[in-house]
Parts: sequence; C-alpha cells; structure tokens
Amino acid sequence: MKLYSIETGNLKLDGGAMFGVVPKVMWSKKYPADENNLINLAMRCLLVIDGDRKILIDNGIGDKQDEKFLKHFHLNGEETLKSSLAKLGLSKDDITDMVLTHLHFDHTGGSIEWNEDKTKLIPAFKNANYWVSKAQWEWATKPNKREKASFLGENIQPMEESGQLKIIEEEGELFPNFNVKLYNGHTDGQVIPHINYNGRTVVFMADLLPSTAHIPMPWVMAYDTRPLLTLQEKEQFYEEAIENDYVLFFEHDIYNECCTLEATERGPKVKETFKLNELLE
Repeated sequence: MKLYSIETGNLKLDGGAMFGVVPKVMWSKKYPADENNLINLAMRCLLVIDGDRKILIDNGIGDKQDEKFLKHFHLNGEETLKSSLAKLGLSKDDITDMVLTHLHFDHTGGSIEWNEDKTKLIPAFKNANYWVSKAQWEWATKPNKREKASFLGENIQPMEESGQLKIIEEEGELFPNFNVKLYNGHTDGQVIPHINYNGRTVVFMADLLPSTAHIPMPWVMAYDTRPLLTLQEKEQFYEEAIENDYVLFFEHDIYNECCTLEATERGPKVKETFKLNELLE
C-alpha cells in the first residue's frame, strides 16, 4: 500500500464560522485571519494505492462552477487535483474508487465536470465507483435549509444518473485495510476513513476535525448541524486516537498535514506534527 497527499488548492472561509462560539481573540492566535476575517484553508485529499485499486478520498471544489460562485471563496494556491495526480504519473481516469466523506461542495465539487462542449455534466472519474454513506446521500438529496447552499445538485445527481454511485450502508471494512466510521455532528453520515498502513492507523479527518486548531473540545464549527453531538464524537474519537496512536491527516489545515495526540490534564493536545511523507519514509 502507498499513501499520497493530494493538494487541490485552497479556499477562504469566515473565521468566526469556522470556530463557532470561540472568540476571535482566542482562535486567531492559532489560526490567523486576514483583514476581512477570512482564514485560508487547504482542500487536501488522500490517495491510497493498494495493488490495482486507486482510492481517492474527497476531491476539492472542482472548477465547473461559475465565477460568481467561486469568487466568494477566494480560491488560491498553485496545485490542482489534475496537477497533483500528474506528479504521480496519474490522471482522474486511473482512479478506481472515489470515497466521499460528505457532499458539501468543497469536498465533492471535483466529482463532476462538464463534457467538452459544456452541454452535459458527467463524472470526472469515469472509471471509478463513487462511495457515499446512505445517511449522507439521503440527507444531501433532501437538504435542510441550513445546509442547502452547501449541497449543490450539479455535484450530486450526476453520480446517480451515471450508475457509478455506491452506497455505504454501515460502518466497517470498505476495502482491505480500509475501514470507515460514520459521524453525524457536522452533517449526517459523514464518512471518516481509517487506513491500516504498516501497523499504524491513518485517519482522514475531513470535517470531524478540520485543523489542529479545532482540537480543544469546545472549538466546534458553526457549520455543524449538531454541535453537542460533535462534542461527544470528538471525545470518543480522542480516546481511540490516543490509545491507539492514530495518525490524523487533515483536509483543511493549511499549516499542518498530520499530527498525533497525547492526553494532558487540560485535555487532548498535539503530540507532534509532520508531513505524511515523513511518516512513510
């Protein structure tokens, strides 16, 4: 098995929304904002290659949306999904399995693209199965008013229409050495992959834990639909992560790619931070 960090570019979101009830005077010391209160966030994905299977976890915001939509998110960064895969000698056609943690646009926008003459939306990964949890699919296709703006039909419906959609019914092994757990505080049925790599568990954190700055228990995004449930889920996850020395791989933390945790009298803290390739060496 081989693991690769896949950068797809960055976006900016409101810092207050990203840190919920935590005052700016506190969170800005850990994750600085610009003059417009925006913080820069990665849209980092993970590629797992195991034999003939090439599994990509999430795919960023994509490039099919119009300028009016994209300008709200101040996209930046030199890397794209295409360029990051090309560095490995791969293209989107090589991906066999597209695992989507959830269907918010910054995680699944790259799933669908325009055809050559822009008359039809088609799967960007034409040879891949698209894996989505049952709870998330039902939640996203009948969105609540709070999340409706994050669930874009053009990112979602073509998956089903193509016949490439695969539903994850329950937690457990999805592929050999690739397990999924489901969390519901951020959005229903968020898939959090746990990958067994040479005896270590690498966890793709998605929006269960967007960054190392979100490790303190009350530091929960305002985007979460059930923040009290997120607190419970974080607490349970921390117990597992510390006991089993999990490697946390961050999708949104632009400053830190991976970390491990340790227990302290004041709660879980970062033990060490590092790049994924440092773990693999």
